[in-house]
Amino acid sequence: MPPAVAQFRGLKIGRAEIFLGDCLQWMEQASTQNPEGLFDAIVTDPPYRLSNDGITCQSGKMVSVNKGMWDKSEGHDLDHKFNLAWLSLCQKLLKKDGTIWVSATSHAAFSIGHAMKSLEFKILNDIVWAKRNPPPNLSCRYFTHSHEHLIWAAKSSRSKHTFHYADMKAENLGKQMRSVWEFLPASKTEKTFGKHPTQKPLALMRRCVAASTPDGGIVFDPFMGSGTTGVASLLENRSFVGCENVKTYFLLSEKRLRDAISATL
Repeated sequence: MPPAVAQFRGLKIGRAEIFLGDCLQWMEQASTQNPEGLFDAIVTDPPYRLSNDGITCQSGKMVSVNKGMWDKSEGHDLDHKFNLAWLSLCQKLLKKDGTIWVSATSHAAFSIGHAMKSLEFKILNDIVWAKRNPPPNLSCRYFTHSHEHLIWAAKSSRSKHTFHYADMKAENLGKQMRSVWEFLPASKTEKTFGKHPTQKPLALMRRCVAASTPDGGIVFDPFMGSGTTGVASLLENRSFVGCENVKTYFLLSEKRLRDAISATL
């Protein structure tokens, strides 16, 4: 596991260590103390900036799309500046051959992709997560939103990134795995200890971790949320480090990680 970062108290849970606080401040300190990088991969789900007082459908009911102040847009320029800031710090924290996975809807994906290009990441794939049962579009003025992007990128064009091609081919019944993946949303059992409004399915995160990290490697998530990346990492025999600035979700992650540790014993 990486050394502790000054001024941040971490909570250790087996092969995981999680921090409550601002991820940018944590990453700034960690990158200064570890100039060669710390992580084999970063798998994260940043704010999509979708909380705009609109409506959506959840369990057959009309509900607000608002998720919290952390998901409020500050306007295109500031949102993009934020994406540049956290991605730049992620790049510093990756080992030379490390990669990053970023989940995003179209509201954020193009800014993130542009920021990656500006920072000279090497974009490897744009994975489409196709949702089998998306919520209906209540306004009836658009096509129903039924997918999200996962942008997979290497730290630089010089990186010799990890890709477990044979494992992915075997998982796909002997055929090359394509860039469109179908997964159901997070199940009820994945929300036993509580839920996060943008919680990703565990199977999706496990595939990202399994495909792109060495056995026993270290995975980081700066926007930890409900801790799905951490659970996926532990179940795939990786170590995990995460940051979360909302205490409710930090405590939810703690419970899920402890449960995952029990499952691996």
